[in-house]
Order: sequence, then structure tokens, then C-alpha cells
Amino acid sequence: MRVLLVEDDRKAARLLAKGLGEEGFVVDIARNGEEGEERAGVTDYDLVVLDWLLPGVPGIELCRRLRQCRVETPILMLTARDAVADRVAGLDAGADDYLTKPFAFAELLARGRALLRRAKGARPQIFEVADIQLDPVGHRVSRGHEPVELTSKEYAILEYLMRHIGRLVTRTELGEHVWQEEHDNLTNLVDVHVSRLRKKIDSGRETGLIQTVRGCGFRLSPPEGPALAASGGARSRST
Repeated sequence: MRVLLVEDDRKAARLLAKGLGEEGFVVDIARNGEEGEERAGVTDYDLVVLDWLLPGVPGIELCRRLRQCRVETPILMLTARDAVADRVAGLDAGADDYLTKPFAFAELLARGRALLRRAKGARPQIFEVADIQLDPVGHRVSRGHEPVELTSKEYAILEYLMRHIGRLVTRTELGEHVWQEEHDNLTNLVDVHVSRLRKKIDSGRETGLIQTVRGCGFRLSPPEGPALAASGGARSRST
């Protein structure tokens, strides 16, 4: 699942992104309202976590603009404003839920997942490639109906590959989306985690689905025929 976090407090943004990343989410950070509006306009996010107090375009105004542009992504508004009038204003602007600061990360995570479940009826929830199934809301993976236990990083890599089925995904691209931070040995990190993922997904199978493109990156493809796609990703279906 891909999350847009619009937060100008660098420390808070880093901590939230780290926590969400450890739960298997891919997080893009926007530092102000203008950047958040631009990112939300070109990327299909599963959830937007939006701070009210932002430089430039305030969070509540950004929320209105996204709804006016028919962006239907669930929005969780974060703010220190706890008056009833403020909560009502945030919800009337188009936010789906409202969380006042300070808050426990566990509550933010629970509210985010609740919003994803509510959107379930309008959005396909299960991604399938060959006999691999990935449930982005429940964070469950199976192959041949057998559950596959993955770490948060392995899960994030697999989800990203499944959302870009059949397309070459570079190591740099994976690194930026899975780690969201700089590492001296990012390429090695990606290779190590993809290797571990491949062992869990492909080991003991007649057909391996995760392909290495030497010197470039990786590709997840069905064993035969063109990639089955919905909106440019893996085949998806509602549960």
C-alpha cells in the first residue's frame, strides 16, 4: 500500500514514515501543500496522511482541492486543533477521519487501516500474479494457497513489483520506495532483500516469477503470456 504523508515537521515525518515502512507501507513525503497537491495529482495513493498546519497551502485547503479534483483517496487529517468546530471543518473539507496531536502511532495505524477497509468496496483489494496472491489491506501473501511469511521490507518489495507487473523496476527505484532514506550500500540492501524474498516466493517451485535483469534491476512476470493487468498493475479483484 502506498501512502502520501504531507508533513512539514521533518522529525515527525521521518518517524511516521519509518513506522509505516516497518508495517509494510511505501511512504512518499511531501513537505508542503503545493508538493502534496502535485504528488497526489500524478500518483494513485491508497491513503493520504495530511497535517493541517502546513506552509503555503494549509492542509484543510489542500484537502478541499483534492476533493474538487475528484481525488477519492482516503484522507486522515492530523492536527493539534481539538475543538469540535475544527473537527467539523476538517471533515466538511473532505477528510475521512481526524486525529488530534499528540497521538499514539498505534492509533494512527489503526485509523489508517480502518480507512483502507472502508474503501475496500470501491477499490480492488487482492493482487494476483500467477498463483501469488497479495492482500494489501490485510498484509497477507500466499502462493498456491499456502501462506508466505515475509518481513516488512520483503512485503514492500513484493507489493511494489506486483503493482508494476511485467515492468523493469530498477534497484534505485526499489530503494527509494522501500527505504525512503539514504544508505551507502542501498544497492546491496536491495539485492539482499530481493534474494531473501525470492527464496520464500520461488524456492521449490517449477517456475520462478521474480526475474533479475542483469545490471538493471528486477521484473515480476507470469510464467507465460503477457502480464495480466488492471490499471497498469497486477490483476486485481475485490474480496
